[in-house]
Amino acid sequence: MTIGDVIKELEKWAPPALQESYDNAGMITGDASEPVSGVLVSLDCTEAVVDEALRRGCNMIVSHHPIVFRGLKSLTGANYVERTVLKAIRGGVALYAVHTNLDNVDYGVNNRIADKLGLVNREILRPMPAHLRQLVVYVPRKGADKVRDALFAGGAGHIGNYDECSFNINGTGTFRPLEGSNPTAGEHRERSYADEVHISVIYPAERERSILRAMVESHPYEEVAHEIYALQNADQTRGAGMVGNLPDGLDEKAFLTMLKERFGCGCVRHTALLNRKVKRVALCGGSGSFLLRDAIASKADVFVTSDFKYHEFFDAEGKIVITDIGHYESEQFTIDLIGAFLREKFPTFAVHFTQEVTNPINYF
Repeated sequence: MTIGDVIKELEKWAPPALQESYDNAGMITGDASEPVSGVLVSLDCTEAVVDEALRRGCNMIVSHHPIVFRGLKSLTGANYVERTVLKAIRGGVALYAVHTNLDNVDYGVNNRIADKLGLVNREILRPMPAHLRQLVVYVPRKGADKVRDALFAGGAGHIGNYDECSFNINGTGTFRPLEGSNPTAGEHRERSYADEVHISVIYPAERERSILRAMVESHPYEEVAHEIYALQNADQTRGAGMVGNLPDGLDEKAFLTMLKERFGCGCVRHTALLNRKVKRVALCGGSGSFLLRDAIASKADVFVTSDFKYHEFFDAEGKIVITDIGHYESEQFTIDLIGAFLREKFPTFAVHFTQEVTNPINYF
């Protein structure tokens, strides 16, 4: 088992194509061809975390936050970022981050926060637009089931809680084999007519390569006639934040108390209480102020997130209660999320959870 094998599975789970443009998720240091001796999972990657990995015999760290976020112009050990990277390189520890790509999937960071709050009827708060594609392929009727099955196996045809979704139209195709061709049917230089099925499927953009490969490998024709369209439809399984409902409404102060208990907050910063029951909850792990308008539009009673600036609290305008629980506190359970995935996929080597508390903020 190599470091690259671990990365391959992580990138199937949280595709790099889903990371935000400002992000730096992915492999930061290391050699993907090296055998993996153990993986240490953390929220942040610091010098202390690299030291822990070395003590525990791990040559790979998978963190949520990338240690290198902006470009490095030197590696002299002048700050904690450079020292951490140097220590990892010298110790032969690969650093890999799975960041906003894990935020932007419906089973990712925000879903884990929703688990802690016990939310039901969950939806993505801001679905990702222009991420879906439509494939249309023309197949002889006898080969339609084989091609359709291959497309589904490659990742096409998922719509919400349904899979194997497609639209099919029977029709007649024409073709004339030219010299040098090797047609499945028909004669050279003669027009042929074929009973064909127009198969249409929808898929997420990051699956395109595997789906097209499956299409070509399963199709009986030498040349595969197909069309690809970029859709403006929002992908309801991809995007930022999440919103859902509490099974039973809570008094606002009782809800704040629950937040402190379940997330171990030193405090909860919040806007003025609105003297109403908390039933609908919007949330975003990490810095979520950019989703405030979406939270209000979703008719949420409260918005659970972190890193709100002073003036941004005014933007609630009495329409919602903003609750800022802290960046580390909101994302701390991401360690369990990543670790559980790796332990399920790779039971043959050790996956450890860091014992270092990397939260740089203390409360007095």
